[in-house]
Amino acid sequence: MKRTIFTTIFCGSLLLLHSAAFSFGGPLQVRNQFPIFVPLDPPFFETAAVQDSASVSLTHSSVYVTQQSAAWKINMDLELTELAIRLKKRLNDRLEIGLEVPFLRPTEGFLDRPLENFHNALGTGDYGRHERPYNTFLYEVMYQGKPVILPESDKSGIGDTRLTLKQQITYSSPMVSLMGSLELPTGDAKTGYGNGSYDGSLAVLVDIDLGKTYRVYGNAGAVFPGALKGYQTIPMRTSYFAGLGAEAAWWDHFSIIVQTLVASSPYPNTGIRQVDSTGVLLVFGGRYSSGPRSLEFSLTEDPTTAGAPDFIVNMTYQWKF
Repeated sequence: MKRTIFTTIFCGSLLLLHSAAFSFGGPLQVRNQFPIFVPLDPPFFETAAVQDSASVSLTHSSVYVTQQSAAWKINMDLELTELAIRLKKRLNDRLEIGLEVPFLRPTEGFLDRPLENFHNALGTGDYGRHERPYNTFLYEVMYQGKPVILPESDKSGIGDTRLTLKQQITYSSPMVSLMGSLELPTGDAKTGYGNGSYDGSLAVLVDIDLGKTYRVYGNAGAVFPGALKGYQTIPMRTSYFAGLGAEAAWWDHFSIIVQTLVASSPYPNTGIRQVDSTGVLLVFGGRYSSGPRSLEFSLTEDPTTAGAPDFIVNMTYQWKF
């Protein structure tokens, strides 16, 4: 049902096709907001181009998972808000460094009843939300009967800070770059804002122009998370990801962007499908640009109902200099 809705929206947008000269802005700045994955360096979908830019992103997501296995209990009934600041600076025509600082705030939220009405209207499941009172906070990760993560509701905190380095390999289409990241343990691991360890990632980024109106983006790579050092220390495993997206510049100042990012779980095998299965982000959005400034907005769904929030709403303001 979710895939059908997104397909209908996208195909309907084709009716508004209008060619225009446009400077492509890259993929939408959305990353996986699944709370237990947030501290483990989940990737952004990236363009291969290097740039000088500053951006501020506001992201809100809703998650509902209440499952347990023989060893694990993972309960998440919450909404997560993230304010992220991203800075990128070219050192030369081919090399870019970056800095990302997130601020996180988990809350009981306010969307349980609207989500129930939405799911009822579509005739789809509600992830079991009807089993709990509306808008009540629950977030705990337990292993062998002992806590690993125990956050507090309505408490803001800094997450893990990420440093990035991007090396552009080719200029012309297809444009290819290599990118690495190092995530610093600046967030509190016991409350889920960080993992208490250094994380790293490597990725190949590709941009391909299809005429003057379309650009296709591809990403593939791996994340090497350190151990989660909460109330217990839990070793994590390498996560692999791949993404594909397309930007359509149909208007002078506005483009439509559709992208998907698939990633394996960084957690050890828990016996819980929502954690162990491959997560899929299906993102639909747009970007309005005026000179060096742009405003983008997007809605993200999880078509597999695993390894990702029920939905993510994002708005990003970017300034290129």
